[in-house]
Amino acid sequence: MAGSEAADEQKFCLQEVLDTYRLCLSPEKEVYLEHYVAGWRGLVKFLNSLGSVFGFISKDAVTKIQILVALLNGENGSQYSTLQSMVKYELDNGLVDLTKRGPHPDSGCRTLLRLHRALRWLELFLERLRVSTEDSKTSALCAEAYNESLAQHHPWVVRKAAGMAFLVLPGRPTFFEVMNVGPPEQVVSMLGEAVPLISEVYKITEELYAEHNLLDLP
Repeated sequence: MAGSEAADEQKFCLQEVLDTYRLCLSPEKEVYLEHYVAGWRGLVKFLNSLGSVFGFISKDAVTKIQILVALLNGENGSQYSTLQSMVKYELDNGLVDLTKRGPHPDSGCRTLLRLHRALRWLELFLERLRVSTEDSKTSALCAEAYNESLAQHHPWVVRKAAGMAFLVLPGRPTFFEVMNVGPPEQVVSMLGEAVPLISEVYKITEELYAEHNLLDLP
């Protein structure tokens, strides 16, 4: 029994991600870090459910999630309740290394920026899946989304490996099955709710980072 429960916990469900991103924003449009991290946990399950293809992204995401959870649970955890409070706290206290020299400390701002960039890729990919047809090539959809987003931040060797990985992606029906929400039309409908929420969180983060010149943190 315990084994099947553990397996269920590892199983991706689009509904969970939708619910989490619904909780992500405060009435003032601040991003709750706890829910942002929870949303990413769900997205990691999505990546892992498709096999090792996305390992190069999901492993990095897991590391970043762990850093943010440690900050949330640390002695200054209250400063990390929202993305906005984290940026203010870290900038006010000189915790963000804005230079391009030497090793860079794992500040919350730098850590979240890596997840933020990957979130854009997932947002673009999920939207392409939503409007795709049954015979659409998921490898092409994924590569297009990647080239528009994450690829700009990856060295050539990673881009090359990603391109090869996308070629072996399963077809659209498999992706829809992995969502665990029912028939294709239900998946499309739920993606129609989830993608705009992810997009809004991304946009708010992007604007906040741009305002404080944090989009190119080394």
